[in-house]
Amino acid sequence: MSNARVALVTGGTRGIGLGIAKKLASKGFSLMITGRRSHDEAAAAIAQLREEFGDGSLKIQYCQADVADASHRERLLEDVEAIFGRLDILVNNAGIAPSIRADILDASEESFDELISTNLKGPYFLTQAAANWMIRLQEQSKEHRCIINIGSVSATVASVNRGDYCITKAGIAMATILWAARLTQYGIGVYEVRPGLIETDMTKGVRGKYDSLIKGDLLLEKRWGTPEDIGIAVTMLASGDLPYSPGAVLTIDGGLTVSRF
Repeated sequence: MSNARVALVTGGTRGIGLGIAKKLASKGFSLMITGRRSHDEAAAAIAQLREEFGDGSLKIQYCQADVADASHRERLLEDVEAIFGRLDILVNNAGIAPSIRADILDASEESFDELISTNLKGPYFLTQAAANWMIRLQEQSKEHRCIINIGSVSATVASVNRGDYCITKAGIAMATILWAARLTQYGIGVYEVRPGLIETDMTKGVRGKYDSLIKGDLLLEKRWGTPEDIGIAVTMLASGDLPYSPGAVLTIDGGLTVSRF
């Protein structure tokens, strides 16, 4: 086994996932990055991570896999075991937005099925497989191992033009509670990081709309969130710096969901 602790980050070649990967690597975690992009498409991000953080003691690898596909999830964990021999941290970050923001009176069943498969079913069953492996590893050596779900304020804030997305994130919130209730007895932490408005490719199409709202009263901290903001929160959890907190939810949203009169 490698001496470095190992984190698997889904959807880790851009946006929030890449921000998470950078922060974990900066703290000495070896990384398995996965996503639907081809090796050629992911090459620049992986090269950047290796150049900035690969010092000989860390391994940074990429596996093309779609978490919505059961066979891909199985192959992914097989690759992690073959390359690293261990898994300490699972970050369920991979997720998609609806290709068309449609009112729930008009939204398609196809979009609903696609988002449920990628955003909810995929991480749920990847967690199941990873958790069973982590339990076996805990029997060999008690260490801080954890599963971190990247949710969204959309778990509780309704957006009627992307109801399928909101429902998947509400499901992730409950999945976090369920897995925390099941896995804490084994010394495996389960947490959720719940971002608000984060400046990524996913939010590029609505940037103009929210730029003006941010200048108004939408947020307490008047700026877009960054992938680095989420990476800091994830790294704190991965490092074991939030003890006695099974199922904890860290809301990183600039005050978006703070109740105000």
